Amino acid sequence: MTKQSKKQKAQAGTIDREKFYGLDEAIALVKSNATSKFDETVEVALNLGVDPRHADQMVRGVVNLPNGTGKDVRVAVFAKGDKADEAKAAGADVVGAEDLMETIQSGQIDFDRVIATPDMMGVVGRLGKVLGPKGLMPNPKLGTVTMDVTKAVTDAKSGQVEFRVEKAGIVHAGIGKASFTDGDLKANLTAFMDAIVKARPSGTKGKFVHKVALTSTMGPGIKLDLAEIEGA
Repeated sequence: MTKQSKKQKAQAGTIDREKFYGLDEAIALVKSNATSKFDETVEVALNLGVDPRHADQMVRGVVNLPNGTGKDVRVAVFAKGDKADEAKAAGADVVGAEDLMETIQSGQIDFDRVIATPDMMGVVGRLGKVLGPKGLMPNPKLGTVTMDVTKAVTDAKSGQVEFRVEKAGIVHAGIGKASFTDGDLKANLTAFMDAIVKARPSGTKGKFVHKVALTSTMGPGIKLDLAEIEGA
């Protein structure tokens, strides 16, 4: 068993591991335990009643958090001509076509989101083995394969979060920073939970959301009372 630091022991003393906390109390506890010298990310983790090995139980989507994530998101766009100019004007960090493909193939991936116009998917498709495992492959259903590159770049930069269930039925995402107000974090969490519930696949039976926990980058996990989360 890993030996706990004094800080971890002190934090653990403020949390009842068996208790399910209301949203307001949980957010306050997460913030009070985020005592690092950097602005810790506040994260949510959900255990869902799905088996993502079945195609009809995949949970995936995007949500625009009303107060952003507090993170500087770097965006790469595959586009040519006017659409490339449009992407640059919208604030994309990297814009290119075959040259961008070659950069990625060489191992240089210094961005968090990839957007492509439909005509570029022939090029992007050759990067499936590189971008796929990192969750960066553009997808029409997520709005990252589109002719409206201005909207896609703006959404990505302003706090849009992608989510995708992992093998064990777990979804996790950053919903803000410890420096955010309690109200801003609560609004972001509510928006995220709403998106998860709306993304419930038709193939699931019974209870959908089994557990929800909040934590900060270096802080302990805090279990949420599901009764406060409508539709779960």
